[in-house]
Amino acid sequence: MNSEVIAQEGVPLPRETFHPRGKLAHALRRQTQDPVWVRLVLVSLTVLLMGVLVVIPLIHVFYEALRNGLGTYGRYILADPDTRHSIVLTLTVAPIAVLCNVLFGLAAAWLVARFRFPGRTLLVAMIDLPLSVSPVVAGLSFVLLFGMQGFFGPTLRAMGVDILFTVPALIIATTFVTLPYVARELIPLMEALGPEEELAALSLGANGWQIFWRVTLPNIRWGLLYGIILCNARAMGEFGAVSVVSGRIPGETMTMPLQVELLFQDYNSPAAFALASVLTLLAVITLILKVYLEGRHHLRRPPPAGEGSLTTPLEKTNGTAGGTLP
Repeated sequence: MNSEVIAQEGVPLPRETFHPRGKLAHALRRQTQDPVWVRLVLVSLTVLLMGVLVVIPLIHVFYEALRNGLGTYGRYILADPDTRHSIVLTLTVAPIAVLCNVLFGLAAAWLVARFRFPGRTLLVAMIDLPLSVSPVVAGLSFVLLFGMQGFFGPTLRAMGVDILFTVPALIIATTFVTLPYVARELIPLMEALGPEEELAALSLGANGWQIFWRVTLPNIRWGLLYGIILCNARAMGEFGAVSVVSGRIPGETMTMPLQVELLFQDYNSPAAFALASVLTLLAVITLILKVYLEGRHHLRRPPPAGEGSLTTPLEKTNGTAGGTLP
């Protein structure tokens, strides 16, 4: 009697049949895996492309930056006041843009995931718009809005407010370019989680802030951190929109990417590579943090539905099940 007949009659197959070294398991692996040569070709192409497009350029940037020694490297970064200002300006604009995106992303994700209303699909499409629009076009649109001849230009001039070619213009442009990252991380996550735990907290007497801090935020914290990391990486490296609205004023509106281009155009390649290495180092740190958070999220993944306690996170926070909030 073969295994198919045994399985149809309800007789359990021997455990060794499903052992990783069993015949059935080996046959299943052979049927579901690609041939060895296909895997080798795909892996080789991937390694080749990553090496040529990512690894070799990164190594070259650090090699050129450190070729003349650490002392010269430090002077290129710290001696030039414009370079120092570009670093400080980038580390100022990026966090502010990230904060704006966190506030918008939380609000947009809550609205899209928890409510059904006319125009919801259009709102989701508008959130994705900065990903499809060229950053240069976005910067030009801000010039047309806030310039002297723009839509808001005369009103702002009458009020004595200057936005274009100032730090606020950099923040606005950077915020627009990075707008989708936090929201697009949170919307599918909140839709997958559903409102059940929040409704349970509401039935226990929680108000809106308690529900957000004790139920919603703990459930979405890893997705939120992941979106913040991606948003910050994109904000620090933004070039197109910022180059249009900044006016490229040395010592005032030059961010690190703009300063790297200026140094390179001035044939000061060592200083350009030194500053580029700082920007690259920030990107590498961001990547390491992203991988670390992904690992933490994988390790702390909650058990499947139906396993463990039936108490809600709010009840666990209070220390009692079925109780009320203080």
